[in-house]
Amino acid sequence: MQIEQTEVMIPTPEGQMPAFLCTPAEHGHKPAVILLMEAFGLTSHIRDVAARIANEGYVVLAPDLYYRELPNNKFGYDEVEQARAMMFRLDFGKPVEEDIRAALTYVKSRPDVNPGKVGVTGFCLGGGLTFLTACKLSDEIAAAAAFYGVVLDEWIDAVTNITVPVYFFFGGVDPFIPNERVKQIESRFEEQGIEYTLKVYSNADHGFFCDERSSYNSSAAEDSWRELTRFFHKHLQEAV
Repeated sequence: MQIEQTEVMIPTPEGQMPAFLCTPAEHGHKPAVILLMEAFGLTSHIRDVAARIANEGYVVLAPDLYYRELPNNKFGYDEVEQARAMMFRLDFGKPVEEDIRAALTYVKSRPDVNPGKVGVTGFCLGGGLTFLTACKLSDEIAAAAAFYGVVLDEWIDAVTNITVPVYFFFGGVDPFIPNERVKQIESRFEEQGIEYTLKVYSNADHGFFCDERSSYNSSAAEDSWRELTRFFHKHLQEAV
């Protein structure tokens, strides 16, 4: 499939937020996916993932959530401490929520997008923010898929607000997300009767999907990609 890749600017309450946009060249309304970046920023890897998802027939938008700290707001995978420091400077309250809402507003306004079929996915930092989006903006999306996202206590409390299907991907030996936390998330969804799928790859570490990281796990990455594409096809394709 021919994919067009462009840079766009999205207005937010705090200024213009750059974003990477991938659009299939074919005509007609298409479902869309908001792709939320890792702690390392809007890297070449995240752009590659955006293109892969677009190749499945989606308009994909990957916003630069570190736009307040331009221009030096991207890090190599060996710069963990610098990336974590920038991640923790984000305000995970209203500012980030408004940034994600702005990204959703932008993509839904496009003439090539079916506004009722927008999903969200993300990795690492973006996995946590995918969870946040499901909690805070369920009425704006149709499905959410979170990869090894750290989840804050207040987000677990807010699970009651989720009205869309959610898919979680975790690594069984992820040092940042203890198995007890994964079980807590699962129990919360069970209690509330919310549609979810949760998959733990027993020998996978944090960042297992990224082939540029030392923690890359090819079998977990390939399986989770298959699961992600099936999940989005089920919940976002217009024929549903």
